[in-house]
Amino acid sequence: MTITLDLPDDLERELAAEAARLGVPVSEYAVRLLAESKPSNGNPGIATGADLVAYWEREGIVGSRPDIVDPATHARRLRAEAERRSA
Repeated sequence: MTITLDLPDDLERELAAEAARLGVPVSEYAVRLLAESKPSNGNPGIATGADLVAYWEREGIVGSRPDIVDPATHARRLRAEAERRSA
């Protein structure tokens, strides 16, 4: 399967740098990250919003984008960009 992602430049640089440090192609490193992050048995034990936040914190997602100081504005900008994309 082929998936195309539009990554922010800083994230792309971070992925490329870590892949280079490990001596593997970026695509292989991305597959490793996805494989490691998939929930065991397809169920990460998320039943409530609090469970979801706890899971995101364990996975290092919460706080991983310190450059986003206003999440609501950032989300609106991303949505507007997505709406302007041509299919």
